[in-house]
Amino acid sequence: MSKGYLAINAFDMCCIGHIQQGLWRHPRDRSKSFEHLAYWTDYAHRLERGLFDGLFLADVLGIYDVYRGSADPAIEGAVQFPVNDPLLIVPAMALVTSNLAFGVTVNLSYESPYLFARRMSTLDHLTQGRIGWNIVTGYLDSAARAQGFQQQMLHDDRYDLADEFMTVVYQLWEHSWSDNAIIPPLNQHAFADPNKVRPINHQGKQYKLDARHMCAPSIQRTPLLYQAGASSRGQAFAGKHAECVFLNGQSFESITALSRSLRAQALAHGRKADDIKIFVGASMIAAKTDAEAQDLYEEYKHYVDTEAALVHASASLGVDLSKVDLDAPVDPSQLKREAIQSNSEAMVRQHGKQWTKGDLIRQMVLGSRQTPIVGSGSRLADYLVAMQSACNIDGINLSRTVVPECFDDFIDYVIPELQSRGAFKTQYQEGSIRRKLFGSDRLPASHPARAENLGFRQ
Repeated sequence: MSKGYLAINAFDMCCIGHIQQGLWRHPRDRSKSFEHLAYWTDYAHRLERGLFDGLFLADVLGIYDVYRGSADPAIEGAVQFPVNDPLLIVPAMALVTSNLAFGVTVNLSYESPYLFARRMSTLDHLTQGRIGWNIVTGYLDSAARAQGFQQQMLHDDRYDLADEFMTVVYQLWEHSWSDNAIIPPLNQHAFADPNKVRPINHQGKQYKLDARHMCAPSIQRTPLLYQAGASSRGQAFAGKHAECVFLNGQSFESITALSRSLRAQALAHGRKADDIKIFVGASMIAAKTDAEAQDLYEEYKHYVDTEAALVHASASLGVDLSKVDLDAPVDPSQLKREAIQSNSEAMVRQHGKQWTKGDLIRQMVLGSRQTPIVGSGSRLADYLVAMQSACNIDGINLSRTVVPECFDDFIDYVIPELQSRGAFKTQYQEGSIRRKLFGSDRLPASHPARAENLGFRQ
């Protein structure tokens, strides 16, 4: 993919209510069919028609039970509940598309590295190199309790666990099988040379492993690596491991500062600044004209569920907002450190240290903290081109509002305007998603997955 082109992912979840809380109630929204494969194969067809780079699938383990000290509001409002496993819908979508990639969120805190490495290699084989992994460590105590623990690990301890997890899966993906382990078909007596399928022996603090990787090398070996942490610890982790970093949409100034910091982290870990592609979360309402887009925006606002939005925000901020007065500053000491630190930091950047529940509600005009950008295709294209240039970012994760029309409208009105400005591709390039983004199927030698080479690969 040309460096000048904007990369565009659709951003969704295998559930009814993702981040724009309440919009599933809109009569034209089809997300209530999320449990049917036909819903997802149609979804994939639409995105590939629009030349989208990928579908980024969020996920969560556990239920949001901080607001009112109960899971009931999340259940009533369908706040990312019920939610199905995103990995299981990928093969069906891959079957009906040729180029669309799939980023899947998997919480490594409760995974076996050995089994997880096999699942991802299998998906990379089945999609022919179109799979990516969004690395998360979780933030919900409800998920920890579901796994038999009293509460989740401390924030920084989760990143320490993640570093070791990454070491194990890198060894399995990159160093177990030699590139030439499989014997050419002219020799019918053996499939692979056992001397070139090396057992990985890892004896660490969290994981112990003595095994060969179950899968032969896939096109990418290691899936494309996404990460979304913007806290100080999260940025350090991203600088070491991530290829694509997902930032929540904020002011151009904040995005620019985060972009600069993340690329500096990559350099600090011996990588190149452009080894990281930065994707910004965006909510957009597009139409033929500004007036028509504004009308659509006003229509959507009638279906917003503000309480459901507070359910989601309470969990991610780590404070029960039902107990907070509307116009009283939220006490920083009330914010649970083990929640998503970057979310509370973002609130301070946007509203100051004395931000209130009222500030948050006024920000959540469509049921999430992402401020929607509303307008004609031309207006939205101008905004995206300006953001790419000003903030040194590489792409967007376009949040769904009312599906499928939100993506159809973006494809019909915004994509042609981006193409006319030379800011978006007019056809797909061949190859894996990593090749499309970075020019190669495999990780570069500067990435720690390759730098930790144990001297086996030939």
